[in-house]
Amino acid sequence: MPAGVQGESVARNYAEALLVLARKANDAAGWGTMLREVANAIAADATLAGFLESPRISGDAKSGVLSKAFGDRVPRLFLRFLQQLVKNRRQTLIPAIANEYDTLLDASEGIVHAKVTLARVTADEETAMIADRLSKVVGKKVVPHVSIDPAIIGGVVVRMGDTVMDGSVRRKLSKLRTRMGAGRA
Repeated sequence: MPAGVQGESVARNYAEALLVLARKANDAAGWGTMLREVANAIAADATLAGFLESPRISGDAKSGVLSKAFGDRVPRLFLRFLQQLVKNRRQTLIPAIANEYDTLLDASEGIVHAKVTLARVTADEETAMIADRLSKVVGKKVVPHVSIDPAIIGGVVVRMGDTVMDGSVRRKLSKLRTRMGAGRA
């Protein structure tokens, strides 16, 4: 399996190809859900993961099992996509492809995901308010993924891609400490 940046690039290429197929089928969101379910199944089932990763099992045998497992439950082109992954020995990239697919689909729909760090657990209304304010700042719909870190003392830290907005009390105290130290010199 390709590692690092090369693996991400390959996964993105497959995700782009699948998104084109899904749009032709007028079901981009549905295909994303199916791909995510396949990725989750692989992550949850060590036997399935071992089967797909095993070099001792032929690609044809794996494709046959996929065909029997999914049969008429998924669109034929979606199944052929999975079988092509197996044929190209890229089946271990399915989770990464699912992540890339989600990212591409969200970007095409103007949705941005933000990692939001708070000092304490907040009510759903507060999280919705944060999402609303961020959406206004960014000009796109922002989906917050909240984590808690008491070390920030208070306030909020937001990460969207390469952008970090640090409104934490810890940062403000650090800046104050720096200014007070500079005044003594």
